Amino acid sequence: MDLDAFRWLLTDAGQRLLDRAGGLVDVDPLLAQTTLRREADAEHAAAALTQARLRVRAEAKFGDLAARMYFTPDGLEQATRLAVATHRAARLQAYAARTLVDLGCGVGGDLVAAARAGLTCAGVDLDPVRVAVAEANLAALDLPGAVVVADATTVDPFPFDVAFADPARRGARGRTFDVDDWTPPWSFVERLLRRDSCVKVAPGIPHDLVPAGVEAEWVSDRGEVKEAALWSGGLATTARRATVIGDGGLATVTDEDAPALGDGVDVRPVGQYLYEPDGAVVRAGLVTAVAAAVQGGLVDEHIAYVTGDAAHRSPLARGYEVLEELPYREKALRAALRERRIGTLTIKKRGVDVVPEQLRKRLSLGGDEEGTLVLTRVAGAGTALLVRPLA
Repeated sequence: MDLDAFRWLLTDAGQRLLDRAGGLVDVDPLLAQTTLRREADAEHAAAALTQARLRVRAEAKFGDLAARMYFTPDGLEQATRLAVATHRAARLQAYAARTLVDLGCGVGGDLVAAARAGLTCAGVDLDPVRVAVAEANLAALDLPGAVVVADATTVDPFPFDVAFADPARRGARGRTFDVDDWTPPWSFVERLLRRDSCVKVAPGIPHDLVPAGVEAEWVSDRGEVKEAALWSGGLATTARRATVIGDGGLATVTDEDAPALGDGVDVRPVGQYLYEPDGAVVRAGLVTAVAAAVQGGLVDEHIAYVTGDAAHRSPLARGYEVLEELPYREKALRAALRERRIGTLTIKKRGVDVVPEQLRKRLSLGGDEEGTLVLTRVAGAGTALLVRPLA
């Protein structure tokens, strides 16, 4: 997005055009553009229509706030979901942090959450457009804060209680998993983690990459693992944590809740119930915490499924009643499912080389019943379990 075009959107005339564009997001793009061209030039019409469409897309991340906020396409893609950013801001608030510097603030999603929690915030970013968007978002939501164009690696974070960073994980060829290709690079992150800081990283970060004394927290929002965050200094409260955000609120579990395999939690035969730990729990390596909570065990020491003999409801795992074990071989499995008149089949799998969509097509089911099939390894052997989700 062009900086001048975005700044024009903030004028009275731009706001009127943006309101008009908001009513055209579901209209044919050519017709919408033609309609707006009656009131503005092509550049401003395109900017207003793009912004209106981004606001619609942003509702999934920012809810009702999206209608008042501003975005760029890549800035929206990289922005933290409001629920996750709000959780992070609550941790900073609990720590009694008063000031925060966001080193690479993007469009200001984390700035907004921190400012709403009462912190005095400053943001820096190399991109003048993102800085302008972040400023506009703070102003639109009537929140205090300052944002400037600067290289995060040159900013002194020590006047602030906490430094936050969200390194860009894209290189010249797109998304990168090499931490040295991040912007700023991993060496910058390591320096930052020597003080009270929080760094947002990809959920696939290897455990052995986390520096000693730093807490790694994996966060999921409504079943989707969105990120990991590294907390250092006084902000670190444990080694590994999984936080699950759902409609019922927030649940968290740490390595202190997860016994070692063999220390109260063992591999055992499949019981009456099967539990599928949330992805954040799996990423954090805390599956045994779920097993301990349901008084169960693991179906296999390398598989993130828990089994037990009693029904439990937990925000940390999805529960299923095990109805029966079916044949694992495809031909016999097809016959068993057809015998049970199952035509609509949900396939879940862990630890086996199966593509659910392809298998479902090959099974060619046509009954009038619904079913859920779990394909996994139990004590090292491929196993098919017909289960029913717990309400």
